[in-house]
Amino acid sequence: MANLRTHHLLLSPRRGGRWGHTRGKVPPVRVEDRQIGGGARCFVIAEAGVNHNGRASLAHRLVDTAADAGADAVKFQTFDPERVISRRDESQLAMVRELALPLDVFAQLRAHAIERRIMFLSTPFDEGSADFLDSIGVPAFKIPSGEITNMAFLAHVARKGKPMLVSTGMSTLPEVVDALETIRAAGNPPVALFHCVTNYPAAPEECNLRAMATMRSLLHVPVGWSDHSQGISLSIAAVAMGAELLEKHFTLDRSLPGPDHQASLEPAELRTLVTDARATEAALGDGFKAPVQSERAIALAVRRSLHATRDIAAGEILQLSDLVLLRPGSGIPAAQAGQLLGRRFRESVPAGSLLREADLE
Repeated sequence: MANLRTHHLLLSPRRGGRWGHTRGKVPPVRVEDRQIGGGARCFVIAEAGVNHNGRASLAHRLVDTAADAGADAVKFQTFDPERVISRRDESQLAMVRELALPLDVFAQLRAHAIERRIMFLSTPFDEGSADFLDSIGVPAFKIPSGEITNMAFLAHVARKGKPMLVSTGMSTLPEVVDALETIRAAGNPPVALFHCVTNYPAAPEECNLRAMATMRSLLHVPVGWSDHSQGISLSIAAVAMGAELLEKHFTLDRSLPGPDHQASLEPAELRTLVTDARATEAALGDGFKAPVQSERAIALAVRRSLHATRDIAAGEILQLSDLVLLRPGSGIPAAQAGQLLGRRFRESVPAGSLLREADLE
């Protein structure tokens, strides 16, 4: 469906349809009581994934860890190994079987998350898992990067009408457009995208964070960053660049066995990520250059204003040699010196005095 011509069409202001807007505000996506995009704070997903190692007790501890860190959502992965991996790939199939949780555990995890006031999400990897997650009331579906070219799966999920958070790792822009067109044709639910590099860990020079702005501008949907790099620095950089949603793997202990633990944050690091992300977006401000309230008192102390260089008698005419610029800045501002020359002093002024408008006629 999409090819290089699609890319050029996206750049045209005449392009119609939901995914082709290049001007105006990007409409936000609502997930339960949260808003993604539209000026809302970055939606932070703590990705538990399969870092429970197939143990329900560990999965519940991950819910608590995500809630304690202040994340907006905790996300797991739901899959039927036999519907995802070929029986001929015996080693991968065996590993994934060990990581699968019984379906009833996900309902318990959702209840636990609700109790802890954190949103529960899980990524389905097959249609049956999507159906199950829908039945227990997940508010949105996260689509993994590996399924972005699985059009039948995308259409199946889209028909449920719930928001879709689509990861775009390994994808070209035309492939992303194909996925969005499929989603639109199947049910047209709200969509947000994750820019992503599907490598563990992803090297900084591979991450191309500017792709977020490209997709937001061309596709007119909220865009964020699913971070597979080490540490939190690129997550914070993404927030500073306007990421509207953020996803990061976490674990209770990086030394645990399993495929994702080593590339995940530990609990203290997850708390730091959320704290630093909130500080970063607070620091972005509104872009209007003006002093903030806390600077006003400081300006009075450190800026200079006009002072008298000598004893000046009433009736004398102000000359440039009568003025010196000294702190504090609570008198006539230094920038107004030229406007005062030639004015007459109303009263005498001692040397060193801070000049005020009332001193002059």
